[in-house]
Amino acid sequence: MEKSTSYILEVRPKIPARLARLEELANNLWYSWDRPTRALFARLHPGLWRASGHSPKAFLKRIDEQRLLDAAEDEVFIGNFNRVLAAYDTYHAHRLQAAGSDLDQEDLVAYFCAEFGFHESFPIYSGGLGILAGDHCKAASDLRLPFIGVGLLYRQGYFHQTIDGDGNQIATNSDSHFEDLPIVPALRADGTEAYTSVDLPGRKLDIKIWQARIGHITLYLLDTDLDSNSPHDRDITHRLYGGDKVMRIEQEIVLGIGGVLALHVLGLRPTVWHINEGHAAFLVLERVRQKIGEENLDFASALECVAVNTVFTTHTPVPAGHDHFSEGMVQTYFEHYYPGIKLGREEFLALGRAKDSPDFNMTALAIRGSRFHNGVSRIHGEVSSVICGDMWPEIEHRENPMTYVTNGVHAPTFLASEWIEALERHLGLEWSARMNDVDFWEGVENIPDHLFWSVHQSLKAKMLLAVRERISEQHFRNHGSEAHLDRLLKYVNPENPNILTIGFARRFATYKRATMLFGNLDWLREILHNPERPVVFIFAGKAHPADIPGQDLIRRITQISKMTEFIGKILIVEGYDLALSRKLVTGVDVWLNTPLYPLEASGTSGMKAGINGAINLSVLDGWWGESYDGKNGWAIKPVSESLSEEVRTHEETRTLYELLQDQVVPLYYGHGKMGFSPDWVKMSKRSMATIMPRFNSKRMVGEYLAKCYLPASRQYRLYRQDNCVNSNSVSAWKGRVLHAWPGVSLRRLDTVQKTINFGDSLDFEVAVQLNGLEPKDVTVEMLVGLFTKREKLRNTTRHSFVATGTMTESGENVFALKLRPEQCGKLEYRIRAFPNHELLTHPFEMGMMRWL
Repeated sequence: MEKSTSYILEVRPKIPARLARLEELANNLWYSWDRPTRALFARLHPGLWRASGHSPKAFLKRIDEQRLLDAAEDEVFIGNFNRVLAAYDTYHAHRLQAAGSDLDQEDLVAYFCAEFGFHESFPIYSGGLGILAGDHCKAASDLRLPFIGVGLLYRQGYFHQTIDGDGNQIATNSDSHFEDLPIVPALRADGTEAYTSVDLPGRKLDIKIWQARIGHITLYLLDTDLDSNSPHDRDITHRLYGGDKVMRIEQEIVLGIGGVLALHVLGLRPTVWHINEGHAAFLVLERVRQKIGEENLDFASALECVAVNTVFTTHTPVPAGHDHFSEGMVQTYFEHYYPGIKLGREEFLALGRAKDSPDFNMTALAIRGSRFHNGVSRIHGEVSSVICGDMWPEIEHRENPMTYVTNGVHAPTFLASEWIEALERHLGLEWSARMNDVDFWEGVENIPDHLFWSVHQSLKAKMLLAVRERISEQHFRNHGSEAHLDRLLKYVNPENPNILTIGFARRFATYKRATMLFGNLDWLREILHNPERPVVFIFAGKAHPADIPGQDLIRRITQISKMTEFIGKILIVEGYDLALSRKLVTGVDVWLNTPLYPLEASGTSGMKAGINGAINLSVLDGWWGESYDGKNGWAIKPVSESLSEEVRTHEETRTLYELLQDQVVPLYYGHGKMGFSPDWVKMSKRSMATIMPRFNSKRMVGEYLAKCYLPASRQYRLYRQDNCVNSNSVSAWKGRVLHAWPGVSLRRLDTVQKTINFGDSLDFEVAVQLNGLEPKDVTVEMLVGLFTKREKLRNTTRHSFVATGTMTESGENVFALKLRPEQCGKLEYRIRAFPNHELLTHPFEMGMMRWL
């Protein structure tokens, strides 16, 4: 055949007038958590729905017009369509903020993140950080908060994964067609498409602004793939987490600086700024630059005004995980920026300086440019307070400004519709409104055991069917035989969902220890080889293409799964994505998680499984350290961190085997007369009842609102009033304190008493050398608590000294305190002083402390 030219012509169907609002539904990511909306599209053409990647917008461009015409005349379809529209309109018509949110009318929260995961049809996410950001946005929409998101629009999201017959991960990337995504160009006030630009070394980078609707809120996405940019610059937003350090810093400049400029172009003026992980920290610099230009402030005053309404959330549990760039690279990209923020080179680089590192650290910049900082679980908050402790060098870790807001998951997205129906029937329609009500969720106990079990078994059958389909496709692509496939699928039979099924699905990073289960194969054989009590483990997850040790984990699991005694009992499913995640978390019996403590910042997959009645079996790390109560799952207690990783893994593997052999397997197969284990159902109910009210994203965003957004908004109003007079005042005061503090010291004047009777009072006097500061510039206080040998002053009461107005001969200010102890026994007390100003956001934000 002669060479010929191939031309592509896309023929789009005309949507009948009666179905015109299908396009509206397809362009609002409300569909990502409303199953009836997705079901509406799926019913039109199930095969095309799967082929289009569950994307309503792509689906509507490709469906045969006759199917739409037939649907417009199908009263059953129209009935479902009208029900979906009624729910959609009700949701979007109700715009009042949830009770207690109390943000002002002019308030607006801007949430910056490098990735957002809403649904598999919108692939601009890679994993946990993105899914969390998506859930944060969905909950903000549910709460009707004035809220917008800012991110990057990638042509290539995270890679698609296949696994060959030897367990090698094969990563393939494909470009998204923007016309198939639920996005439209953002518009300026005059109706023209919105663009902005940032300066890069020797050139200007043009950026197009897109927007997506997520229920009530809008997500703005930045795109550099424009004809006006060079090929290199067009690639900046091409691939999520792709490229080298140059690409990374350019992406972060686009996100941080470009994001602030984009909102300015769109006429949006946020009153609270949330940096979700350090990738967007450059936004601090651009906001400072704008403040200097608009208000004619110096750098220090502008930084104060910017920092008071900036929230920074860190998700990284190890110092090496924080983004950093060489000072030479930062000099190259920001040399032109110094004059605009009135800083020299050294002063600029100091903004990103961290202890024991020559690099410019994005976490350090984010902390210096914010006044609200948090980790994402109680344990991670404690870890982060240590990792970041050098930012407040004289403050004890547990008192420094690093706090925590434990992650949560968006229940409407991840709770199976079958459970929603069961909850509505047995707990009432108000279950979603009372999602955070711990007492209300005790009502799960009232669901009859046999009904609770039947819902779980129905979901498990659907999950097993999905796993069978994926395993079969994987097997035949790798040239496997049908006979062997039967062996592989022996224990994942939807018609017999009575085999204990344990799931492990997450990113394959070495600290998550996916292969810990295989530490003692002889013991594992013993657990799995009881024909009366079979067990199957299902693994899924991706390793970063550059993470060779992570990919080795996949190879190891594949190798074990091929051993004769483990065939069909250890399965690894390729192509982990949101769709497979939803199936697994709703269908497995047990959710396994084995991270190396304390490296699991939070983890959310176990929450998703738990709200669906799966039972967690996990190391007490991240969120599980807060959730486990002895009755809602099983805990692997971490052994001492002082031991080697090898010894720790060995000991914790033994605990895992003991739990499986002595508790998990016997409990599951302790069948009663109804054909299932009543004690298992009891624990499953407890899992759902305890996890739902405490680990949902509505609670999480509500906590951000109370701890961060509301106080940040109030502080910003204070700091910007009267042409930022308070910003100037605090900045000048901090300058004086910084200059004087090295010369501040404390000396005790009263005589130390060692014994008194209960009810007696003691008078204390302290002389403080203020080195030019005023008495009002410091707080002098005493911490009092019961004496213990284990740790000093863990639970204390605080008592403030009062300036007497007198001075010592040496020029020290005298502070006094009259104390009547309220406890008997051996008390310990300590005396300290620290800078104090009524406008500080956190009392220890300066990181300064003097102890007597």
